[in-house]
Amino acid sequence: MAALPMAAPWLALAPRGDGHGVLVLPGFVANDNATAALRRYLRALGHDARGWELGRNFGRRSIGLESERLLERLEALRAATGRPVSLVGWSLGGVMARQLARAVPDAVRQIVTLGSPFTGNPYASSIARLYERVSGDRIDDVFVAAMLAESRTPPPVPSTAIYSHGDGIVAWRNCVEPVSATTDNIRVRGSHVGLPFNPAVWFAVADRLALPEDRWTRFDRSGWRRSVYPAA
Repeated sequence: MAALPMAAPWLALAPRGDGHGVLVLPGFVANDNATAALRRYLRALGHDARGWELGRNFGRRSIGLESERLLERLEALRAATGRPVSLVGWSLGGVMARQLARAVPDAVRQIVTLGSPFTGNPYASSIARLYERVSGDRIDDVFVAAMLAESRTPPPVPSTAIYSHGDGIVAWRNCVEPVSATTDNIRVRGSHVGLPFNPAVWFAVADRLALPEDRWTRFDRSGWRRSVYPAA
C-alpha cells in the first residue's frame, strides 16, 4: 500500500478500458472493502468495476450451494452493461471466478486471478483448516475434488493467473494456469495479503482488462516490464 503513491505516475500510463463490466471478487473472509482501492483505480481507467456485494467471502455460505447468488450478481452486471463481464478474483474469489466462467461462459469476457489456489493439493495452504471451520466445507469432499479435477484444464474463456513465489499463504504452484492458447501466468513480487494493493498487480490487471474482447493476447514482458515482472 505504501508503494502505491510512488507508483501512481506509472499506474496512470496503463491502457484505458472500454467501459465493460468488471466484477471483482474478494478473498476468503474478506469483503468488498479489501478490493475497493483496486476498483477505484480500474474505474479511473474507464472500466465499470463493481464489488460482489455479498458480504464476507465464506465460500458457499456466501454464494449459495449452487453459486446462485454469485450467478445473479454476474447476470445483473451483464444486463446493466449489455456485454460479457470480466471477472477479477483474489484468492478464493479467483477460484469462484473460474467456476463461474465454466457455468455461464457466454456471460464472461475473461478471468484474472490473484493468488488463487485452483489446482494441486488443496491442503497446501496455511489456512486450509481455518477454511474448513469457517466455510463448513470439507476440502476433501466430493464437490471440492470435482472442482480441482476440472481446474486442471483451461477455463472456457481467456484466463490470466497472477501469482507470487513469496505468497506465504498458498503454494504458488497451485495458482498457475495450465498452458493453452488462451491462458497466461504473470509472476509478481509480494505477499498473498498484499496482492490487491500491489502496484505491479494493478498494472497487470489493467493491461489484461484493456484487451479487445475478440483479440486476447498474452502479457507483454519486453522492455522495462522485465525488471518488474520476474520470469514466470
